[in-house]
Amino acid sequence: VPRNYDPALHPFEVAREYVRALNATKLERVFAKPFLNSLDGHRDGVNCMAKHPKSLSTVLSGACDGEVKIWNLTRRQCIRTIQAHEGFVRGMCARFCGTSFFTVGDDKTVKQWKMEGPEYGEEEEPIHTILGKTVYTGIDHHWKDPVFATCGHQVDIWDEQRTSPKCSLTWGFDSISSVKFNPIETYLLGSCASDRNIVLYDMRKSTPLKKVILNMRTNTLCWNPMEAFIFTAANEDYNLYTFDMRFLESPVMVHMDHVSAVLDVDYSPTGKEFVSASFDKSIRIFPVDKGHSRGHNECMQSRRIWVLGTRGCGEWVKSIMYLWCLNKNFLSHEQLYIWYLVSLLSQIRNFFVLAPRERAAMNYNQKLKEKFQFHPQIRRIAQHRHLPKSIYCQIKEQRIMREARRRKELNRRKHSKPGSVPFVPERKKHIVAVVK
Repeated sequence: VPRNYDPALHPFEVAREYVRALNATKLERVFAKPFLNSLDGHRDGVNCMAKHPKSLSTVLSGACDGEVKIWNLTRRQCIRTIQAHEGFVRGMCARFCGTSFFTVGDDKTVKQWKMEGPEYGEEEEPIHTILGKTVYTGIDHHWKDPVFATCGHQVDIWDEQRTSPKCSLTWGFDSISSVKFNPIETYLLGSCASDRNIVLYDMRKSTPLKKVILNMRTNTLCWNPMEAFIFTAANEDYNLYTFDMRFLESPVMVHMDHVSAVLDVDYSPTGKEFVSASFDKSIRIFPVDKGHSRGHNECMQSRRIWVLGTRGCGEWVKSIMYLWCLNKNFLSHEQLYIWYLVSLLSQIRNFFVLAPRERAAMNYNQKLKEKFQFHPQIRRIAQHRHLPKSIYCQIKEQRIMREARRRKELNRRKHSKPGSVPFVPERKKHIVAVVK
């Protein structure tokens, strides 16, 4: 073994650092406590949420009983409650300036509310109310102009000062479940329909641009906040698909880790990662350029997760993820859950004032973990996540099914005429057609 005989160096320096790195990695997993708090108060399941565009500590949630709550996350309490609709609150969005927000519900109305509460003696009333002809299933506001879009039977573009839509966009016959404005190219918006379509629109032309048809229905989509043409779609076939809207013939990446329908997706502020919620009661964090998740939440195995969102402090490592979880069995447990995306030690390093020796020790341990991150034992400990038994068994079953399909395809190709059974890439297997 090569050895440096410099008396200033310890002969077992590498071995000593390896042990320290191993202990630091184990301690990080021991203290990985992402759960921050649960906000109680809703009497029914939380069905939708909205984020304040100017305040990191303010979020809004809408419930299945028509109730809307505004939460202060610094104080971890509800600061305002509004009985907004009769029936479900189907969608919410905040105005780009943060002075008001919009809600749509089962009572076929679109309502605009002040973000600040009423003065003493005033009644809680909406600023504007628009009565539509059909039930609206979603709403989103333009990022710069006083314009918002609703979806239901069709996509309607509204001016805030008018009671009738500026234009109506449709391409197909089924109901539209979600509509989202592009945060960069703000004249673009996308929608997901029940007939398995993802449709892209251009407000300047008042016409649909193109659509891609998948094998199964897409529940929602989310635009990348840093790359104008990239969006990710959450699908019923357990996968998420990241598309470049200029080349819809094939997705940029297929993200495959969930074992049930993916219900919601939201991007980090940096655009490098996104978080997804599934009907299998798990939440996963995916890098944009990876097909598998880097982590998942395992503590929500008694509740279905219907909607989620992320908020950041400028860096994804300092971000907080806010989840809305619906318990299917007990109405007393309709809560808003708040989770950190990083371990407790990382939170301490980023958020709290430390003594110089404490900060030096934490920085030293961090550098050791980076130095030895590819060692088999340290990598195994750092990457290990406990899977609940139900998800573990479903993953095992799906692996067997995929292997059987692959084996069947190989046998068919082996006993067929050369070239008669083409090779289809995984990214193109789920695309039915692209229509322009």
